[in-house]
Amino acid sequence: MSDRRIALSIVIPVYNEEESLPELFEWICGVVDKENYDTEVLFVDDGSGDTSWQVICELNKKDPRAKGIKFNRNYGKSAALQTGFEAAMGEVVITMDADLQDSPDEIPALVKMITEDNFQLVSGWKKKRHDPIGKTIPSKFFNAITRMVSGIKLHDFNCGLKAYHRDVVKNIEVYGEMHRYIPLIAKWNGFYRIGEKEVHHRERKYGQTKFGLERFVHGFLDLISVTFVSRFRKNPMHFFGALGTLSFLFGLGVTAYVIGDKMYRIYHHLDVRDVVDQPLFFLALVALVIGTQLFLAGFLAEMIIQVNHKKGDYLITERTGDA
Repeated sequence: MSDRRIALSIVIPVYNEEESLPELFEWICGVVDKENYDTEVLFVDDGSGDTSWQVICELNKKDPRAKGIKFNRNYGKSAALQTGFEAAMGEVVITMDADLQDSPDEIPALVKMITEDNFQLVSGWKKKRHDPIGKTIPSKFFNAITRMVSGIKLHDFNCGLKAYHRDVVKNIEVYGEMHRYIPLIAKWNGFYRIGEKEVHHRERKYGQTKFGLERFVHGFLDLISVTFVSRFRKNPMHFFGALGTLSFLFGLGVTAYVIGDKMYRIYHHLDVRDVVDQPLFFLALVALVIGTQLFLAGFLAEMIIQVNHKKGDYLITERTGDA
């Protein structure tokens, strides 16, 4: 083991996990003390309705390495992770869930992959999961779709246990429900050294899962959203302009055909229909209008992205420690 102390930040989103927090923090401390890491543990209380915040404050009184950030209400896991990333001071940042299903014993190997194996992001893979089949089957489906879309060869994009180099967490933004696609967001922000480690998935000891089946519908919509935003957020005209051009040219071509056909029939003394009596005319008109609207949407989007996006539009009511 190297004599250099590694600065480690562990970010843990918390939502109604009062029973598991003391055990989790004690377990983490045992691991990081053995490895001699310079550690901070950032608990981000995402508007818990139980005594989770009081437990975090008590842990901070006993050990200043436990730091807390409290939201005024529940904003979701992405907001909690983004806030933790902004507050993290470590060279290596670990994220894990607060329900004790992620094992802190995995931390040293994850840190090693960042500091020695030169990965920028390492995602856990819960190869053997202790979840009902109604959760595992859809999860495998969406992981397969995400692999296909992103080109990132990971088995479990949504695993909460991940390790990051500091540069990654300080240069990505996680919002909405995009925590499921952090590797994808990282890749499209220029961080390509993404690895995977098989991790142990423990059975839930306290409470019950906070996620229902609706998360899979949301996950599919989020994948479409993150794909679009990541590829076109800096040049939306490339998307809207291309579609607008195709639509406009199609409408223009159909219009030219309708007019040309009428002129041909008049010249050769054939039966002539009024332009407005032909369905093609209205199809061309719709295509021209849609093409123009898409162009306008592209121009407006280009103007909007010039306005600085306000990050972290959620309200933090309390902090404890140096968080």
